Amino acid sequence: MNLKIQRRKLIILCLAAILGGCIAQPFIFARDYPPTVPPPEAINFHMPAVHQLPNGLRIILVERHDVPIVRLYAIVQVGAEADPTKLPGTASMVAGLLPEGTQHRSAYQIAQAIDRAGGSIDTGAGWNQSYANVSVLSNHTALAFDLLADLLIHAAFAPDEVKRIRKQTLSALDIANKDSGYVADQVLRETLFAGTDYAHSEDGTHKSIERITRKDLIEFHTQYYVPSRTILAVVGDIDEPECLRLATRFLGGWKNESNAPPAPRARPHTLHERQVIVVDDPDAVQTVIRVANLGVPRSSPDYFALTIANQVLGGPAANRLFEVLRTEHGLVYGASSDLDCYTSLGSWLAKTSTRSADTIKATELVLSEVARMRDRPVQQWELQNARDYLVGHEALQFESASQVANQVLEMMLNHLPDDYWNKYAQQIRSLSADDVLAATRKYLNPDDDVVVLVGNLAAFNNGLKKLGHVRVVPISEASRAFVKPQKGIADYPTGGD
Repeated sequence: MNLKIQRRKLIILCLAAILGGCIAQPFIFARDYPPTVPPPEAINFHMPAVHQLPNGLRIILVERHDVPIVRLYAIVQVGAEADPTKLPGTASMVAGLLPEGTQHRSAYQIAQAIDRAGGSIDTGAGWNQSYANVSVLSNHTALAFDLLADLLIHAAFAPDEVKRIRKQTLSALDIANKDSGYVADQVLRETLFAGTDYAHSEDGTHKSIERITRKDLIEFHTQYYVPSRTILAVVGDIDEPECLRLATRFLGGWKNESNAPPAPRARPHTLHERQVIVVDDPDAVQTVIRVANLGVPRSSPDYFALTIANQVLGGPAANRLFEVLRTEHGLVYGASSDLDCYTSLGSWLAKTSTRSADTIKATELVLSEVARMRDRPVQQWELQNARDYLVGHEALQFESASQVANQVLEMMLNHLPDDYWNKYAQQIRSLSADDVLAATRKYLNPDDDVVVLVGNLAAFNNGLKKLGHVRVVPISEASRAFVKPQKGIADYPTGGD
């Protein structure tokens, strides 16, 4: 009996000790410690077969039979970079007019046909590419090929439709030119890419849109919309024999009217000092800030290192610009950077906006962070976070059949090797902090900076000249090209402090 009592006392003492320890220490739950996440896996990508018709049209097929939908993505390898020198916006107008009537169907008949098929049509143009996409339920697949061929080959550019699209474009430009961010981006493009195919707005200007004629649109379409420049990605509930049969039936007779590539224009001018351009908007209560350097083409071997550097500087998730400008100084709501890469060149752009009175301080902080990327290696934890994000995020771009097709088209448009995506993770993970530093030192140069500020000049006049040589343009003149000083554009007076 005594033994039982002693054993019971011992158990009570042990329980009391455990309870006391729990009271003394904070409760620890499983959710207090996030699970260990393994590194993102590399992409296992199988390049679809590329079929080529006798006329040069290339076709890829990504089959997916779980949903009765077929999507056609036609990419013509020409875009705003081929706009005639005095007619920016031509490529965009041509693409926008494709579904607005052909030689066989009116705009209404096209809309009616696609609606009855439970589908959609989308067309447009960017840099280096124009596109026409048709999506239908799979029992209307033949109609999808028929409509796509009609849009690409037989666009009519009816005078009434040209007039209507012109009016819509001018109205859209009126709205866009009231947006400080849009104005800043256009001014930056004209300055950074001066002397190249990319030194204009892909949307055009009021003057160019009013000047473009139906004849100009037909000439652009005839010269560039040819099968030898076109890639067709077919996605969804269709097999290879049927895909090739329909492609041959509707697109096999498409002729190459012209094989002449766009004439290459000069490389960007070498800048020998920082360019600071202020677009003066007296009604603005905040300033839009852009800081940019020339970047690289998409096919550049330095692309991977610069992608990591961009992720550290201002990419999605945690980045230096946001940490300094928002977290430490409370000057902005957001800050980021973009690495924009085209076929033959590119740009690296940091962007934010701030209160008018804080313009100079915020701009100096952006310039300081850009310089830090060039002067010192990224920290190891920054490098690792950037690698993990880029590898993990890229895997999300292969979840659907349409996404797979888009990645294949990107490879083909930019002349990337077939094993590009399979080696993507290896390429990213193999780069060291020194590799990233070597790339930033190659492309980030304070003497080549282009700084664009769109805001109320009177609110940040003092101290402006310490940023560099400044040129000022009224916002009413911002849609004009002003790589060289023109009427309405003035050197900043040297009296400011």
